[in-house]
Amino acid sequence: MKKFPYLQVILFLLTLLSTVTVGALQTGVDLLKEPEKIYTGLPFALSLLLILLSHELSHYFTSRKHGVQATLPYFIPAPTLIGTFGAFIKMKSPILTRRSLIDIGASGPLVGFLIAVIATVIGLLFSEVVPSAQAKGALHLGDSILFSSLCKIILGATPAEYDIFLHPVAFAGWIGLFVTSINLIPVGQLDGGHIAYALLGKKHVYLSIVLIIAMGILGLVVWEGWLVWSILLTILGVRHPPVLSWEVPLDHRRRFTSWVSGLILILTFIPVPFQVL
Repeated sequence: MKKFPYLQVILFLLTLLSTVTVGALQTGVDLLKEPEKIYTGLPFALSLLLILLSHELSHYFTSRKHGVQATLPYFIPAPTLIGTFGAFIKMKSPILTRRSLIDIGASGPLVGFLIAVIATVIGLLFSEVVPSAQAKGALHLGDSILFSSLCKIILGATPAEYDIFLHPVAFAGWIGLFVTSINLIPVGQLDGGHIAYALLGKKHVYLSIVLIIAMGILGLVVWEGWLVWSILLTILGVRHPPVLSWEVPLDHRRRFTSWVSGLILILTFIPVPFQVL
């Protein structure tokens, strides 16, 4: 008989509380004076948690489908800009084949990407174009190819001296796209690392090293956050655990999935994610 996942449920509820709180603060609510208005953070919190949950549950169910034991998602509440450090699952048994590795690695980013795009589109419909003076001192979010394109399609070209004031749901969608791009970087044991290892085998370690060095350089030149990521990924390790049956070849569907994942990485990557105007 399986035990009830008390820890996962508690962490999810704490993350719901932390993200609702952050979402309410983003709307300008002073929770010390008006704690009853914490509900105003629900659009942001529920959109973000839906993106993260869909990502992790896709990993979970795909792992189960391929006979890999995995835990339910662990959410991480945190006093950050978005109220969380994300979520993860833990695999408790080895992955058998490269086909399984691509299915498990790509499932989370692909489903999370789809939900993030839907959230972004819905949120942009309620977003506003405002004079840049109103955004002075605000956090400026970088544009990916995809996000910039969606803004132009839905809101039109932004005039000079104007900026887009994102609705909380659009902000959650932006975060979902950013998280997708981070996860798809083909380094170590990130989702992109799973896919790259299935394609390249032991040569994947060289790609990991090159990309970590590239992130370090980006961190020194354009955004210091990449330097933090390069250090973190170095600590986590550049090598990938082997699959048990390497001789099982990849089919066309898995190779197509890997190319789609690479395209999504290109469309969602943001060189400078954050800066203060």
